[in-house]
Amino acid sequence: MKKCSIITAIWSLALILSPVVSLHAAELKVLAGGSMTAVLNELAPAFERASGHKLTIHFDSTPNLIKLATSGDPFDLGVVPIDVFKDPTAKARFVLPTIDIARVGYGVAVRAGAPKPDVSTPDTLKKTLLGAQSIAYLPTSAAGAYVTGVFERLGIAEAMKAKTKPQTTTGGIPQAVAKGDAELGVFLVNVLMAPGVELAGSFPAELQQELVFTAAVATDTQQAAAAKAFIDYLTSPAATAVIKSMGLSPG
Repeated sequence: MKKCSIITAIWSLALILSPVVSLHAAELKVLAGGSMTAVLNELAPAFERASGHKLTIHFDSTPNLIKLATSGDPFDLGVVPIDVFKDPTAKARFVLPTIDIARVGYGVAVRAGAPKPDVSTPDTLKKTLLGAQSIAYLPTSAAGAYVTGVFERLGIAEAMKAKTKPQTTTGGIPQAVAKGDAELGVFLVNVLMAPGVELAGSFPAELQQELVFTAAVATDTQQAAAAKAFIDYLTSPAATAVIKSMGLSPG
């Protein structure tokens, strides 16, 4: 964001938080989807400055977030893939209903400057994937599970096994492509908007689906007001402008 936009966002945040700024400063432990790393790292400092609260954000994949939510360890809120709530035990750790924060679809990225393959139809996407020497994605995540499902729908799941270079973090996907360790990155579009890579295109409509990131306060938090203040900020105009600028759709 430009400097003036940052200042505007901070002033807007201060107005949003004015009813809660006087509260005792809280230290909030946040569970968050790995694909929200760049967005929340961009937004967190402004919230901390304006509110006086401190955020400790643990980013992880959906299976690991479910394990963390059901471990019994304390946390204050989550900004997680909606798939986390498919687990009844994890769902019980949150105050419902949840508040949708952002959503994003899937796409394919190449190294910056490389020719961009056609992925506009199921047939051309299939051809592109089969023609690639290597593909980076994060299979052990909700988004990765969807990508694997697309491989299956295209009838190329077996062929992809020899090509895929599984990553352990979302940030590893564009890094692998940028370094030339993988020819293509296949994942959520916002993750693929990174230095050293360029988006070849989004999945065709027939294969496209948005992953929703939703937020909720933990049932046993001692900092419910501060946790709700952060969720309110994530739905504010200042925050949604940042969310849009980073390749996601708010709400």
